[in-house]
Amino acid sequence: MALPHARPMDIISVAPLGDALAQSVSTSLIKTDRLQLLHLVLRAHQNQPDHHVDEECTVHCLEGVVEVVTPGGVRQLRPGQVVLLPGKERHSLRARTDCAVLVTLVLDHGDAGHGGGTGARTLRNDKT
Repeated sequence: MALPHARPMDIISVAPLGDALAQSVSTSLIKTDRLQLLHLVLRAHQNQPDHHVDEECTVHCLEGVVEVVTPGGVRQLRPGQVVLLPGKERHSLRARTDCAVLVTLVLDHGDAGHGGGTGARTLRNDKT
């Protein structure tokens, strides 16, 4: 059974998971027709495959160290740091340590990307 998304005016926590990080899984916290917040939990050396979303998105590192890889280079994020990606920017995520990130997506009628971000949320355990 899928976990319910938060509703308008619900308070949700994105505080660091600390010791619980190792047992936590990725979840979609909020999803509306125009916005989605994903709490991604990545294990060290786990990568999110290269993909894009149609609109701008942000990647906010909550804990650990994660790299945002784009054709223009690599941005390493540490806790409290956030990066804005332009729409249609190809990118992937590389976890350098166990980490949690908050991804904010702008949606078009509930869709993050026509052939882009919608099918690319499968996480792999590649080591790079």
